[in-house]
Amino acid sequence: MLKTTGSGLFFLLLSTAATGQSASTEKQLSVTNPLQTERKDAAILVAADNIAEGKLMGYHFQHNGREVPYQTVDTDGDDRDDAYLLMLDLPAGATTTLTARELGDDVAPTFAPRTQAEISHKINGSWKDREYLEGEFVNVDSLRVPDEHTDHSWYIRYEGPGWESDLVGYRFYLDWRNATDVFGKKRPEMVLQNVGQDGFDSYHEPSDWGMDVLKVGPSLGLGSLATWTEGAALRVETTDSVSSRVAENGPLRSKIRTRYYGWEAHDQKTDVVSELSIEAGSRMTRHDVRLSEPLPNLATGIVKLETGTPLRGQAGDYAYLATWGDQSLAEDGLGLAVIYRIEDLIEITEDANSHVVVLRPDGKNALTYYFLAAWEQEPNAIDSQADFEKYLDEQLVRLSHPLEVKVSAR
Repeated sequence: MLKTTGSGLFFLLLSTAATGQSASTEKQLSVTNPLQTERKDAAILVAADNIAEGKLMGYHFQHNGREVPYQTVDTDGDDRDDAYLLMLDLPAGATTTLTARELGDDVAPTFAPRTQAEISHKINGSWKDREYLEGEFVNVDSLRVPDEHTDHSWYIRYEGPGWESDLVGYRFYLDWRNATDVFGKKRPEMVLQNVGQDGFDSYHEPSDWGMDVLKVGPSLGLGSLATWTEGAALRVETTDSVSSRVAENGPLRSKIRTRYYGWEAHDQKTDVVSELSIEAGSRMTRHDVRLSEPLPNLATGIVKLETGTPLRGQAGDYAYLATWGDQSLAEDGLGLAVIYRIEDLIEITEDANSHVVVLRPDGKNALTYYFLAAWEQEPNAIDSQADFEKYLDEQLVRLSHPLEVKVSAR
């Protein structure tokens, strides 16, 4: 039995193949939705060991004769893909059967991108003091943050890495602030590649794709990593160095992995690995955090705005801290939420700038939590507090009831 996790959902995979059996050219996947409600865009994670003896051979997946969207993914952070991520709408309380087949001489199917991650910085310019002058933006796979770089250096497009699904986009400031911001989207296609190309912050103004909808300031923004110390949330501000990379950039899931070396917190230093991932059809970012040295807590939270009403709820193994109100930069409806495992909670508190969730890392100095935003101007938008709370309750239930996947040779 193998237990793995995916962004936004947990997955249980059971292989029924006999020990030592050679890989078949076809495998059957039986996927059970334990909920008595339909799961749209259900993400199904299947270890490559259960399909092709871990070789990631050229397989594709079909359901009722139609191609099922998939991509290969890395599940243990070693930058080597070791699983397939599939996506399918699943009926309520039912078992759905898929077939995994070798491609053979067939061309691998392609799927329209529903997620994206990127890092873009300037080249062919020059540093003057702590500003980068002239130059043009290029997308890169990874970036070691220059020592000269700080806030408003004009070096990194929209000031940090970005990631998006067909529903929402996010970025975080890749400087001493290390806070997460939200891009509200008015259309489902990928848009981040066009944001901030003028070299300025015009994305704060309404456009045909959407806009930056959150004022972050000195707060935790939405879901930013911190630790609770001396009555306040301390973001990952003082470090020895920082590097960030696009760990995944696929049609169904994209991920940013950032390494902070020598974060100064609680009168000590620790290295941090942060992985931010998003899946197609989801507003939720999953944040996986690992520390090299233990800290007494990790914290996250939501900016404290006068127009935002605090909300709390729980179901199953999960709970949320959220706000709703006319708190977007467009002065309309915006819901913000952090979702966490109940067993990880130390306390709910606040400081001058943020509503704060204080959480306990596990015995391996690791922690996983989630955050999401919902904007009133999205297509098929959530546009009331009641609907936002209903949506959050649905996410808690989905997280608490993982899919069951059985793999067998045909």
